[in-house]
Amino acid sequence: MRARVIPALILALLALVVTAPEARAQVVGGFDFSRAQVSVTGLQVPWGLAFLPDGSALVSERNTGRILQVRPGQTPTTVATVSGVSASGESGLLGIAVSPTYAQDGWVYAYFTSTAGDNRLVRLQLTAPQTQPVVFSGVPSNTFHDGGRIAFGPDGMLYVATGDAGNTANAQNVNSLAGKILRMTPTGGVPADNPIAGSRVWTYGHRNVQGLTWDSQGRMYAAELGQNTRDEINQIVAGSNYGWPTCEGTCTNPSFRNPIVTWTTAEASPSGLAWANNTLFVAALRGQRLWAVPLTGAGTPGTPLAEFQSAYGRLRTVAVGPDGWLWVTTSNRDGRGSPVAQDDRVVRVPPATTGGDTTPPTAPAGLASSGTTSTGTTLAWTASTDNVGVTGYDVLRAPGASGGAFTQVGTSATTSFAETGLTANTTYRYQIRARDAAGNLSPVSNTATVTTTGGGGTGGCSVTAAVQAQWGNGYVVQPVTVANAGTSAINGWTVTFTLPSGHAVTGSWNATLTTDGQTVTARSTGHNGTLGPGQSTTFGFQANRPNGNTQTPSGYRCTSP
Repeated sequence: MRARVIPALILALLALVVTAPEARAQVVGGFDFSRAQVSVTGLQVPWGLAFLPDGSALVSERNTGRILQVRPGQTPTTVATVSGVSASGESGLLGIAVSPTYAQDGWVYAYFTSTAGDNRLVRLQLTAPQTQPVVFSGVPSNTFHDGGRIAFGPDGMLYVATGDAGNTANAQNVNSLAGKILRMTPTGGVPADNPIAGSRVWTYGHRNVQGLTWDSQGRMYAAELGQNTRDEINQIVAGSNYGWPTCEGTCTNPSFRNPIVTWTTAEASPSGLAWANNTLFVAALRGQRLWAVPLTGAGTPGTPLAEFQSAYGRLRTVAVGPDGWLWVTTSNRDGRGSPVAQDDRVVRVPPATTGGDTTPPTAPAGLASSGTTSTGTTLAWTASTDNVGVTGYDVLRAPGASGGAFTQVGTSATTSFAETGLTANTTYRYQIRARDAAGNLSPVSNTATVTTTGGGGTGGCSVTAAVQAQWGNGYVVQPVTVANAGTSAINGWTVTFTLPSGHAVTGSWNATLTTDGQTVTARSTGHNGTLGPGQSTTFGFQANRPNGNTQTPSGYRCTSP
């Protein structure tokens, strides 16, 4: 019994050992996650990601139907808008791919849910983006389970992932195009070596595939969202049946091919999938992390490792860029996330360095703010110097006048940054750091403390609202942020705003909404009515409007007892 008597000091030390975070290098799968950078901001539900020969990327936006050209540190540019996109729920403009012979033909391919009631594939050239011939159509569609990832394989064929469109029977019906991975020629034809003669069906028994990739040996992999229990990574073999809806995850039926990796749906909900350095990278939506799955030479998976856990929210797409960096897009404005002001974003992870330039830039100096309002401020600083050259700056922010950790909230290619989406009567601290082409980070700048002014509210609370998504006859407003702008706690709040004529609220969350004519009143619920000084909460709502009307609500005001 005497051996069980451990001094209190030793117990305390043991507790520190158990609870201290693991000390390890963040080099995973050949990429240095400790040097990740937010490279692009202000996107609206980016879905597909593909690269042009000049190193820039094309991003498809699900709800707007736009195709944007993006470069790290630069403002995205709209280069095309896909016609006839029907965006509702999970549907809209989804996958995008660049022709492997783009230098000769200039084709860009886009897969989307159409106003004609199907999912279809078109292609266009950026020199004449309004001309969009249909390559393939007739895939069953729904507001969910539309699949959507498209990619050219090593064989030059175009692969299209489709969902079961909410009808589980579609997945096992080889005569249906839903719940499949399809393989076709670049013009939409049926390759002669497909497993089912005369059919584009490559594999079947899928619920909702949203990720496709190949390894260096040409083996194909797919990421698939499960229903209630297991998400999957599958190695794709032509003609195979992957079991849905009979199997979710691994099962014992020899007729079905089992996944090589599974997770619970809370851990993953996988969408994007990429391969590099004998590692599969999986972008997780609900799991809000990037999974790295090592593979042996035979394609056998090792233990998955999670990166970016809750660091950037919901992750939709991952791809290896021509610059050698890992590109990851967020999906926080898709109606299921909690967006910050910079969302949606492209986060880039540099390859691990084994030598070369190891000299960091000097620290930025003279950080100061100006033009501070209730919702924003402008930061400016003196440029850093570097032996090779500074490529950009990271903007870091911490809550309050003291305490709290600094986290990256944006990037800038210049020596200024406009921060928006702040809460009224709230104090923030900012720092800036510089980076160079090798990924070296400078020491941080001096700290600038900023306190926003009072908001447009009375009675101790303020309100700001952001339109998250819009489509032809509706929109989602989220988050509507209610903040305690006073010096004492409030117990309950009421927000009023005005709907444009002909608009009607069709749903809401985290608040109770009532309508009197065009005036809407939103009241706090039992769990979010009490706010201490400086605290805030959010709610959201969806509304319909006449087609062609682009107005959104206005006149938000907040009152509290």
